[in-house]
Amino acid sequence: MRVLVVEDDRRLAGLLVRGLAAENFVTDVEYNGLDGLWRAGEHAYDVIVLDVMLPGLNGYEVCGRLRAAQVWTPILMLTAMDSELDEAEGLDIGADDYLTKPFSYLVLVARLRALARRGATPRPAVLRAGDLELDPAMRTCRRGDTPIMLTAKEFAVLEFLLRHRDRVVSKAEIIAGVWDEAREPEPNLVEVYISSLRRKIDTPFGRRTIITVRGTGYRLGSREGLLA
Repeated sequence: MRVLVVEDDRRLAGLLVRGLAAENFVTDVEYNGLDGLWRAGEHAYDVIVLDVMLPGLNGYEVCGRLRAAQVWTPILMLTAMDSELDEAEGLDIGADDYLTKPFSYLVLVARLRALARRGATPRPAVLRAGDLELDPAMRTCRRGDTPIMLTAKEFAVLEFLLRHRDRVVSKAEIIAGVWDEAREPEPNLVEVYISSLRRKIDTPFGRRTIITVRGTGYRLGSREGLLA
C-alpha cells in the first residue's frame, strides 16, 4: 500500500514513516501544504494522511483543492484540535476520516487499511444536479449564477436529496436522515419542506428537479425536467 503523509512535525512524520514501513506500507512525506498538494495530484496513492495545521496551505485547503480537482484518494486528517466543528469542517470539505492527536497507532493503521479497501470513489465536496449546486461546507446554494437562500432545515432536506440523487427516497428515510430522533416530525411536514424547496429551486427557474413518486416518496434527478 502506498501512503502520502503530509505533516510539518518532522519528528512525528519520521515516526509515522518508520511505523508504516514495519506494516509494509510504502510512504512518501511532505512537510507543507503546497508540496503535499502537488505530490498528491501528481502521484497515485492508496491513502493520504493529512495534518490540519500546515504551513503554506492548511489541511482543509489541501483537501478542498484535491476534491475540486477530482482527486478522490481517501484522506485521513490529523489534528491537535479536539472539536466537533473542526471534525465536521474536514468531513464536509471531502475528507474521509479524522483522528485527533495524540492517537493510537494501532487505530491509525486499522483506519488506513479500511480507507484503502474503500478505494478512491468520488465524494464531491460540492453536490450538483444539473446547474443546481449545494456546498455543505460553505452553506451555500445556487442555480447557475443565482444564489438561493434556504433555511437550515430546507438546506438539510435538499442535501439529503442530493446525496441520494436519482434514487427514490421515502418520507421516513428523509426524516431519519434529517431530523433528530427526539424531535421526529409528522410525515406531512416533509411535504411542507419539499413544497418550499420547489418554490425556491425550481419554480423561479422553470425547472422540475424534485419529482413526487406517488405512494413511494421523492426523487431528485441529476437531469431535471422543465415545467410545462
